[in-house]
Amino acid sequence: MSAVAIVDTTIVCELLAIPGKSQGDATPILRMLEEKVARGEKLFLPLAAVFETGNHVGGLPSGTTRRHCADKLVSMVTDALELRSPFVAMQLPDPDLMRTWLTEFPDWATRGSGLGDLSIQHDWRRLCALHRGRRVYIWSLDQHLSSYDRPAEI
Repeated sequence: MSAVAIVDTTIVCELLAIPGKSQGDATPILRMLEEKVARGEKLFLPLAAVFETGNHVGGLPSGTTRRHCADKLVSMVTDALELRSPFVAMQLPDPDLMRTWLTEFPDWATRGSGLGDLSIQHDWRRLCALHRGRRVYIWSLDQHLSSYDRPAEI
């Protein structure tokens, strides 16, 4: 069975070439995306990655660049919502789940990570439970998130 990946903000910023948040050459990430799609991996786009990327876009110094990057982000998310892309938009959390995140957040924050990363880690746990026979991982350039990689269970 093909793997399940949660796409982190670092990958979205690379794909959209967000100035100051990407390496500048998206070719390696685009190549990895093509390979993942060819293997039939299911790529989930979490709400945290959308919001975090949007925050990066909003902080860009040039209004023209902000508009260009905002349009690209809107297009990416719209395509995911309308099933026209390799990405699947993840659902909004329910109030009970949000309370759980908020309860855990103070301890999580002391390790130097934000609420967005905590929500992505919870998304990973949920997808692990839903896809027992498949590899489930976080596709990220951040070491602390990319360490979430559960192999396929046999």
